[in-house]
Amino acid sequence: MFREMRRNRQQLPEDEARAILERGSHGVLAVLGDEGYPYTVPISYTYDDGKIYMHCAKSGHKLDAIRACDKASFCVVDADDVYPEEFTTHYRSAIAFGRVRELTGDGEKRSAVTKLCAKYCSELPTSEWDKAIEREWAPLNVLEFTVEHLTAKEARELMQLRESK
Repeated sequence: MFREMRRNRQQLPEDEARAILERGSHGVLAVLGDEGYPYTVPISYTYDDGKIYMHCAKSGHKLDAIRACDKASFCVVDADDVYPEEFTTHYRSAIAFGRVRELTGDGEKRSAVTKLCAKYCSELPTSEWDKAIEREWAPLNVLEFTVEHLTAKEARELMQLRESK
């Protein structure tokens, strides 16, 4: 169902693809937007056990698109070092394909938001997380992206460095 990567020599193993999702601070969510145009949006997220969680408002272009078609892709760039003298970049990235749904149950929603807090606010006491969650609960919407297919690749130069170790 999903295409094979064209430059599959540069494809990373699935455990490294998952590690890229775990390390990333933000990614780009791509959905089918208005009039069939792609709609992409950078977004903070957390990854846990095959699922990507993100929060958003309760209305907007992204939600309209997801409600119309739950299929999406999500891209995270892990490395992007520009080498102008080589006319290239040394990159590493992962792309996930899957389906997105809005979390509706309070328990699943709170669990996902707590995972986001653990990623982005780990230096704060959990009591502060609880206060922030309560303060923002009413307007808060949480999305769950279930990964159905995941690939990652890196530049040849990074691949060669990895292989030389």
